[in-house]
Amino acid sequence: MVPRMQLLLVEDDPTMQVTLQRALARRGMEITAVGDGPAALNQWVARPPDAVVLDLTLPGLDGLQVLQQARARGLRTPVLILTARGTVGDRVLGLNAGADDYLPKPFDLDELEARLRALLRRSSDATPSAEHSVQIGAIRYDKDSGALYRNGEVMELTPRELALMHALLVQPGHAVTKERLYELVFPGQLDVQYEAIEVVVYRLRKKLAGTGLTLMTLRGLGYLLRADP
Repeated sequence: MVPRMQLLLVEDDPTMQVTLQRALARRGMEITAVGDGPAALNQWVARPPDAVVLDLTLPGLDGLQVLQQARARGLRTPVLILTARGTVGDRVLGLNAGADDYLPKPFDLDELEARLRALLRRSSDATPSAEHSVQIGAIRYDKDSGALYRNGEVMELTPRELALMHALLVQPGHAVTKERLYELVFPGQLDVQYEAIEVVVYRLRKKLAGTGLTLMTLRGLGYLLRADP
């Protein structure tokens, strides 16, 4: 049996949400629907779906903020933005924030379904033979969702701490320069002082206590993540 697509639908209009939920369910998808930004981010982290349909106009956090924070946490789920904002500038903003596709309202359900299935095919083809997770010490890194688990529980990390961990986990045991970490943890934030990366490192070290991992400083080389003997 072909597994059903797990879809996170983020739409604040109750009528539109129910209509889409029923229509997509009839097309063989399992839908989890939420109506505000914080709930969307929490659901995305707790149970990463196969794809996300994301409206831009949301209470709490708007769609772009949800998307930016999800990407900062390492969540790589394919995202289709669905919104009444149809200008080229809005589409560019969404795509630059990390969206994979964009469908303006009003839209055809057949096209929405086709675009979602195309996103899944591209996502699947991009990593056909990659291992889905890596275990280091007591930490398991889920490559598909970007989430980090400690003894089976999702680690409570800030977006900057998570970005730092992702950078160090690309090649565990290899040093990453301070300059490179600054670029990844504070992308485009020119007002943040260079030394701020040391604060993130300090806080992450405290959260890694007891995990069997050590975040080491190598003078002149940068930082590396090492599994304890």
